[in-house]
Amino acid sequence: MKNAEVASIFTALADLLEIKGENPFRIRAYRRAALSVNSLGKDISALSEADLLEIPGIGKDLAGKITEYLNSGKIEAYERLKQELPEGLTTLLSVPGLGPKTVNLLYREYHVSDIDQLEKLAIAHKLSELRGIKEKTESGILKGIEMIRRYAARYPLGKVLPISLEIEEYLKATAPIGRIEVAGSIRRWKETVRDIDIICTSKDPHTVMKMFTGMPDIRQVIMKGPTKSSVLIKSGIQVDLRVVEEDSFGSALAYFTGSKEHNIRLRELAVRAGLKLNEYGIFREKDSRKLGGRDEVDVYKVLGLQFVPPELREARGEIEAAQSNALPGLVDLKDIRGDLHVHSTWSDGSMEIEELVQEQIRKGYAYTALTDHSKGLGVARGLSEERLLEQIAAVKAFNRKLKGFRILTGTEVNIRTDGSLDFDDGMLGRLDVVIASVHSGFKQSKEQLTQRIITAMQNPHVSVIGHISGRLIGERDAYDLDMDKVLDTAARTQTALEINAYPLRLDLNETYLKTARDKKVPIVISTDSHARGHFVNMQYGVAIARRGWLEKKNVLNTLPVEKLLKKFSRKSAV
Repeated sequence: MKNAEVASIFTALADLLEIKGENPFRIRAYRRAALSVNSLGKDISALSEADLLEIPGIGKDLAGKITEYLNSGKIEAYERLKQELPEGLTTLLSVPGLGPKTVNLLYREYHVSDIDQLEKLAIAHKLSELRGIKEKTESGILKGIEMIRRYAARYPLGKVLPISLEIEEYLKATAPIGRIEVAGSIRRWKETVRDIDIICTSKDPHTVMKMFTGMPDIRQVIMKGPTKSSVLIKSGIQVDLRVVEEDSFGSALAYFTGSKEHNIRLRELAVRAGLKLNEYGIFREKDSRKLGGRDEVDVYKVLGLQFVPPELREARGEIEAAQSNALPGLVDLKDIRGDLHVHSTWSDGSMEIEELVQEQIRKGYAYTALTDHSKGLGVARGLSEERLLEQIAAVKAFNRKLKGFRILTGTEVNIRTDGSLDFDDGMLGRLDVVIASVHSGFKQSKEQLTQRIITAMQNPHVSVIGHISGRLIGERDAYDLDMDKVLDTAARTQTALEINAYPLRLDLNETYLKTARDKKVPIVISTDSHARGHFVNMQYGVAIARRGWLEKKNVLNTLPVEKLLKKFSRKSAV
């Protein structure tokens, strides 16, 4: 939790400094530090000051601020800034179309310091009276506010899952716990969740509840009971813990994992079979004899169903498939042989090539694709043709030294607003993997955006379309695409579509993935890693693939490298 708190303060500092128009290098330093801390992969509170200085982007000043927060719970520089500017101003930056300069203008002219005030002014068309704000911008701001409200009661999975696992580990270490597991929508790997549900067993529930409600970083104890308690942690997320009997752990886990609709279907099947199903177990109705409940598989077995993996429990045909023993053998994290979307220090990543390769080898991969940005993305220090040729030569030199691992040459090439690409075919033809992505022009019409992507897919050198919808969960809605046309073109040209495992993207989503599977569209799962800690995000991509009913055979980067490259080389441009 400390990592997330420090990263959040550094981000807020950067936002406030940007609103003030301060030194851009200082602002960038805070943002880079926030990214590094968030993706660290280890508890920052356990690090020495010397260890802190080893984190990319953390110098003596920022290490001192981290230590200050760990010791006192605050950073004085941040507290001073909050005295100068209302803290609510940073929330305005989450509204699409509002940059720091506009937020500063709104604060100076109208004293706007929160989203409610902004919305009232936009509805009254007061914003368009200010220089630089047009009616179209005003309309976009209202749409952005609507999106923020839509996600207000939910949190991205990538934020909540690490916290839930940290709480689970804390309870294992401090309380007399038997079995314990995170349940609810987190266990189903939904892209956003409302709260954290944890189920456990214990012979001493009283002590478990005492340790749970006495955890560090709790803002409020909502309710404390003998076997169930609820708390609100500092980040605003509610956490519910239930202690159940050992003989009911499986049924409780099933009950608190499945969606409401999935559970209703299970109970309907139980009633028709003369059974009763609840969180305590599965019982014969006529004499209340308990038939199962210790293990989760009992519930499905007694109902005559194939075991349904948690990711599928959404009442989208999984019950019917389980009745026919026809559920797919879902792709697993261990099936992934390589990551096909990785950025290095050559563009906007924080890892040298050698460093990222060692990380991939440690994960047991056999290959990775180096896909730094192309020249059109200046903000990400995209590579020119000359620099890309240098990188290709560097990769070949690395490969000569490697045994049992291969770096694939690649690029994340920008799809321009007319559908053309940053590099010509001659340049693209030199590469093993070409990811084509949209990074600008999100407000084009549905027809224009769709045609841009279709045009890119028709290029014989484009292997993969990256983060296809452009969404950032809770920050930016997907742009408007005709997904039927896109999927049909991908199937026809055999262009792979990416599941981008970055937790705020998770793009493609599960709905389109299931359709893509039916249309035989090839899929890759990649992390889009820019820092060492991002590699762990592969688990999110695999989980979304599982939610989309994908099997190993549907995912290209489960193949050995030579078979993967053969698939890409056979791609049709028709």
